[in-house]
Amino acid sequence: MTDTSVRIDGNRLTLPGGAAVRFVRTLRLPETGTHPLPPGLGEFPVRRVADYADSVPETWRARGGVMLPVYLREAMWLSFAGTREPAALQVGVGKVCAVSGRPWSDRLSRDPQNYVVLPRQPWLDGINSGSGTVRQFVAVPLGMGATVEGQVTGEEVWGGVQLQAFTLGEAELARWREEERRRAESARRAAPSGGAFGAAAPAMAPPAPGAAAGYGGAPRARSAPTMGLGVGGSMRQEVYRDERPLTDWAGRPAGRVFVHLVTPPEWRRITGEAPPPSPVDRAAYTRAGLPWYDYYDQDADDLAPTEPLRDVKPVGEWVGDDHEPWQAPAPGQVHPLGGAPGKPVQDGDW
Repeated sequence: MTDTSVRIDGNRLTLPGGAAVRFVRTLRLPETGTHPLPPGLGEFPVRRVADYADSVPETWRARGGVMLPVYLREAMWLSFAGTREPAALQVGVGKVCAVSGRPWSDRLSRDPQNYVVLPRQPWLDGINSGSGTVRQFVAVPLGMGATVEGQVTGEEVWGGVQLQAFTLGEAELARWREEERRRAESARRAAPSGGAFGAAAPAMAPPAPGAAAGYGGAPRARSAPTMGLGVGGSMRQEVYRDERPLTDWAGRPAGRVFVHLVTPPEWRRITGEAPPPSPVDRAAYTRAGLPWYDYYDQDADDLAPTEPLRDVKPVGEWVGDDHEPWQAPAPGQVHPLGGAPGKPVQDGDW
């Protein structure tokens, strides 16, 4: 029987079919100019909503899924390292597709494409803005109109991040597995010592110290400030066009999960854990000579931007100017780049 459960392995979400997603803390880019890929600064902790049913808002219990803590204007990227088999992954921001800008759908679409192809797409740092760029995911509260959801739909209802995975169809998956088996056998004969394949993800600096601390008393369920994703600066990153015919993919999703974004104070109240430390000072990071990244796949085609996402404005237009000092990386700091299951995550109504 096919497992339709989403599971947490450490802080990594594994969707049915093997699509793997981690949420990575990063440096926020300036809202002007186009920049290299910022580094990873540790993973966001991820917890099941069902494990805190007595302290999360009722709407979260109804939607199920998982939650993670994020600061106002903190940036993140999604890593897909560890994905085992081909998958078509839909990424929603407030139930707006981050690739096409269209409403959330339980079907794959090609015109425009509303998914990323794994493991070909090693990561996603923001909404598709075309011409080899994306605009960085940046957290902002609902109610201001600054989220992608608010700007595209005129409402802010959902917030958070939504993930939905499709596997290859049965016949195509069997064909792919046989090809991989033959390729692995040939590789073993040619090079017994083996080797690692696939794109390396941007290295992650160790997170700042801060162990989880206990929180006295039984937390009470109440309304929690809900966060969504807006956009920040632009960076050089392609969203790759699918080279397979749409008929290669299964007609229905293998699994999905709703990712709630919670403020650090609410994270402590709900979970009893200390949230991660505040975001790293980006000027200090650059002055220390630590790396930035540039990734390019010459064999892949980039998707063009779509109309709904073209006019999304950065969060600075709602929350004010960015006063954190910016220091561009020196050329030598930009590095070119060429990836036991827990309890199942409970899905809900969304």
